Amino acid sequence: QVQLVESGGGLVQAGGSLRLSCAASGRTYSSSVMGWFRQGPEKEREFVAAITMSGGTTYYAEFLKGRFTISRDSAENTVSLQMNSLKPEDTAIYYCAAGSNILKVTDSRRYGYWGRGTQVTVSS
Repeated sequence: QVQLVESGGGLVQAGGSLRLSCAASGRTYSSSVMGWFRQGPEKEREFVAAITMSGGTTYYAEFLKGRFTISRDSAENTVSLQMNSLKPEDTAIYYCAAGSNILKVTDSRRYGYWGRGTQVTVSS
């Protein structure tokens, strides 16, 4: 089992920044990929970003257009999401996810472990 705990959410004005963190514990060696998904009000869960824990290869949703950056600290088993130039449409619950042997990192069904999520609210 892998436990994931997110932190860093909150309320920010449009144009501001937030940094989310995800701490993994348990059988972390079984998680080769960690990612962030989000679910806005009355919306489906969508892929945001992912990173491979060994090589650090990153993947991003196209709609982000360079505003977010995912990073990892493999020694500490943590993944962070730096979010800049936030927009009201970024308002959502952000979830950390982990999995192994994921061929399609954008597919939430490929991840076996999920955190409880952290709320991000961007005011206009």
